[in-house]
Amino acid sequence: MEDVPVDAADHDALLDHFLDTHDDWHMWRPWSEDLTYATHESQTLRIERDHSAPARETAWTVAAYETPVSDRIWHLTATGATPSPVLQDLLTNLADGTGWDTSVGQFLDEASVIAATQPATDAGWKHTIAGRWIHWTSPNGDAGIQFDAFAAQRPNGALPTWLLWAGPAIDHPTWEIAASTHTPSTLLADLAETLAQGAITRPTADLSPPAHHHTASPPVPPAPAVKRTNSRPF
Repeated sequence: MEDVPVDAADHDALLDHFLDTHDDWHMWRPWSEDLTYATHESQTLRIERDHSAPARETAWTVAAYETPVSDRIWHLTATGATPSPVLQDLLTNLADGTGWDTSVGQFLDEASVIAATQPATDAGWKHTIAGRWIHWTSPNGDAGIQFDAFAAQRPNGALPTWLLWAGPAIDHPTWEIAASTHTPSTLLADLAETLAQGAITRPTADLSPPAHHHTASPPVPPAPAVKRTNSRPF
């Protein structure tokens, strides 16, 4: 098993900077110091940060809602070893997401899949189809994007529709981002572009077993114990 670096301090610094520079986002800390919750003032975007998550387990969960009391529209998760440039892109998109192209209640169309993966196509990544899975893989095989057509037709199912990964192989990644069907193609394209440009961690220290794909739960924090700014809980 190859080693995996964890830059948890960098992750925490990214979130702290994001909250410090975006007054429309507010942080809540529950009784557990392992968790931080952040919500947009609209109450429709939420972040959960697990500070104690191992390298290959979920350290970030993002969930989006149409209204503060509606069902979840889309969600994604990122593992503990996800590189800072990728997370920075994610946070930037959360801050600038007014033009998102989520099609609520509709099947994911071909145009959205093409748009989400265009950076990989432009970079000359290998395009393959294996049953229900479509893959875009970097020339040296150490990064890729996977689209699951079966999961895309079941947006409330347990399997992720999208996987962005880097490492020895898709079934043993150094890090990965898993995303649901209606995750905006603009957000996915920005993450794919950063991935295609080489934002890939290199192994250094063995820390955890491979990640297990499972449904990402939306951040639903308990009653807050410490408040960063004046805000109401979500």
